[in-house]
Amino acid sequence: MKRRKTSVSLFGKFKSIQSAMMAWFSLLVILAGLSFLLIAVNYTNKAIYENSIHYTTQIIRQVNRDIDAYIDYMENISSVIAKSSDVSRYLFDENQTQEQYAEEKERILTQFHTIMESRSDIYNIAVVADNGKYIVNSGTDELTAYIDIKSLDWYQKTMQAPGQISVSSSHVQNAIQSSYQWVITLSRALTNNQTGKKEGLFFVDLNYSAISNLCDSSHIGDKGYIFLTDADGNVIYHPKQQLLYGGLLTEEIDEVMSCDTDYFFTDQGAQRRLYTMSRSEKTGWYAVGVAYSSELLKNTKQAQAMHLLVAAALLLGVLALSGRLSQELTRPIRQLRDCMSTVEEGNFEASVDIAVENEIGSLSRSFNMMTNRIHALIEQNYYEQEQKRKSELRALQAQINPHFLYNTLDSIIWMAEDEKNEEVVVMTAALARLLRQSISNEQEQVTVAQEIDYVRSYLTIQKMRYQDKLEYEIEAPPEILPVSIVKFTLQPLVENAIYHGIKYKENKGKVCIRGFVREKKAFLAVEDDGAGMDAQQLHRILEESGGEDAAEPRTGGGVGVSNVQKRLRLYYGEEYGISYTSKVGKGTTALVSIPLSGGRNEKMDEKPGK
Repeated sequence: MKRRKTSVSLFGKFKSIQSAMMAWFSLLVILAGLSFLLIAVNYTNKAIYENSIHYTTQIIRQVNRDIDAYIDYMENISSVIAKSSDVSRYLFDENQTQEQYAEEKERILTQFHTIMESRSDIYNIAVVADNGKYIVNSGTDELTAYIDIKSLDWYQKTMQAPGQISVSSSHVQNAIQSSYQWVITLSRALTNNQTGKKEGLFFVDLNYSAISNLCDSSHIGDKGYIFLTDADGNVIYHPKQQLLYGGLLTEEIDEVMSCDTDYFFTDQGAQRRLYTMSRSEKTGWYAVGVAYSSELLKNTKQAQAMHLLVAAALLLGVLALSGRLSQELTRPIRQLRDCMSTVEEGNFEASVDIAVENEIGSLSRSFNMMTNRIHALIEQNYYEQEQKRKSELRALQAQINPHFLYNTLDSIIWMAEDEKNEEVVVMTAALARLLRQSISNEQEQVTVAQEIDYVRSYLTIQKMRYQDKLEYEIEAPPEILPVSIVKFTLQPLVENAIYHGIKYKENKGKVCIRGFVREKKAFLAVEDDGAGMDAQQLHRILEESGGEDAAEPRTGGGVGVSNVQKRLRLYYGEEYGISYTSKVGKGTTALVSIPLSGGRNEKMDEKPGK
């Protein structure tokens, strides 16, 4: 019958209920405190993040408004130049005299000079026509000869732009000779009034001073910063531009461009950052603010430390209270445990006196009743087992095969009739010894020497009965002779060897009994050179002999192998007993193993309750 697996309770891993209660009380308080702490911290962090998002959004939007205002101002400047009649006539009117061209150019240069004098953030200012005419800065600068300005991206975008003004991303201005600066180009297409087509443009190259001033004037913490990208994700301005272009710094540009909301967080451990974006409807640029979470949450560390301090104080208080409470609650349980330990040692007369009207009191009373009942049952079972073993011994002593006894007496009769007096004496003496050894000794165990003498008497009779069929040999070393063995162990094995092995052999057979010692065990082997058996025959012989695999006990009247097997294991344990090996045509071997000490199982001899 399989034992039902029991589940482990919450207290199963602790050595005492008191420690378990303290541990679980403390754990519950810790979990409750941590839950509250986590909720408070998360709520605080969420509020801080929301405020930070709102704050940085306002800053970024203000930066965008400042940039739009700046672009509006530059657009007004470009509008003045683009609508100047001097610019239009100088670039597109081919019917003027050289004096007129010179006057117009002078007026244009005066305007350029005025603009550049008033704006330090302008690197270059120029008007360029498709027909090759242009004026750059003070009039002395020239366009780069090996670069077609009309092939540049910002030039083409301006000519194709539907609006009035176009603003490029940051780039190196290589269209003007000897002026290779990182700039942002603001440009406007110029229309030929005679043809109504765009045939030139006005552009202004802006340096970073204005853009950087607009971005750097707004602060996002000590480490936060603002950068700008165009509508395609190209960086227009970054406070760490050199690191960015050198690959030593990266920004989440792709996420900025694909983000559906105005903000997102990057999860980079201690460098976790908040990105806040605002897009300019005028330029299409994105102003991006970057704030570090460590700065946003720096004011919460003190609050967290205070929360942890309060939680630690509460935990210490709960530990002290739970220790006292658990000690009082578990005192009757400890009394019951101590009494159970006494019962476990075999003293079933012990009882526990717990005068409380609760589950523990009821359990203690039930325990006392149980121990008293167990003590009575064990005493009764011990008495019955002793009587059963004595009955089995008497039955075994009486189990001399009737057929064997009848045949032996018949053999004595016909030998007497033939006047074989010596054989009659020998067989009668052997039969007498056999009967004496069977019924005179009430001990359950005998020495190996006594068991061998008994088997020798049995074999003497059998050899006289089967004079031309049986030989036997007994070999037992001196160290095995004093070992104790269950009585009547060998005779059933020898009987099986004769009736199932030698009997069916055409010529004379031999039975050998050998004793030997190996690895603190004593062995007795009963070997025959008879017909042998296959697995099916061996199984059937075990059944006929009442073997351990038999469904029913032996009915032939002999001392069954099953009886011997059970008694061997009852005395010595499951690792001892009888095992068979057999080969067809070679013979069969029955091997008996017993402990070398010969001692009986101590649990069977020990009387309970003492």
